Amino acid sequence: MNILVCISKTPDTTSKVSFDGSGQHYIEDGVQFIMNPYDEWYALVRALELKEQFGGQVDVIHVGPATSEMIIRKALAIGADAAYRVDAVAKDAYFTACQISDFAKKKNYDILFVGKETIDHNGSEVGSFIAAMLDLPFVSYTTKLSINDRLVQATNEIEGGIEVVEVSLPIVVSAAKGLAEQRIPNMKGIMDAKKKPLEIIPAVDVITNIELVRFELPPNKSTVRMIDPNNINELLSVFSDDLKII
Repeated sequence: MNILVCISKTPDTTSKVSFDGSGQHYIEDGVQFIMNPYDEWYALVRALELKEQFGGQVDVIHVGPATSEMIIRKALAIGADAAYRVDAVAKDAYFTACQISDFAKKKNYDILFVGKETIDHNGSEVGSFIAAMLDLPFVSYTTKLSINDRLVQATNEIEGGIEVVEVSLPIVVSAAKGLAEQRIPNMKGIMDAKKKPLEIIPAVDVITNIELVRFELPPNKSTVRMIDPNNINELLSVFSDDLKII
């Protein structure tokens, strides 16, 4: 079974993100980057489990500059067999999907895994774009997946419940929490990763009508003011002076 896992780079959740004056770019200085957890913990690990069960190969692909190679090597250390990096800045989900689908259509993958979303943009778009471009079935927010012959049974999250579907390979799957358990690379895996192939691929030209206007930080969370219910004067002051309701 040949599997392609799409991995992305995101800021660590402990990093403080700020934007430049235009609001169109966040400042990377001092930001610690990691592999997107949905790609690493669920998509990649489930792909490796399927390889262990059925044999085959697990490749990873990333769209990004050379500074992203640290997270690619981590994917190899966890167990991926080979890696590909499209040498381009991932401008948006459509651009990224175009690069990955152009690469994948030249291969013979049984499953393409993506994380259900990235923890920075939370777009959940790349997987469905890839499936549409390759004319493949798409199973989103997948929490369980089993294969019998070439028939896949997948459980995915829907609003208010779960959905169980059956579909034949090849497919595109977006991985959600529950699909697998995180694996920590050991020393042997880290050393082996240095010897595994990492091929650099030129980007294909993409015409897009998407224009980024700006990023905005969410408003600060409001604070909670505790008032003793027996303090009538303070309550009246809040209602009249702060809330202007009396």
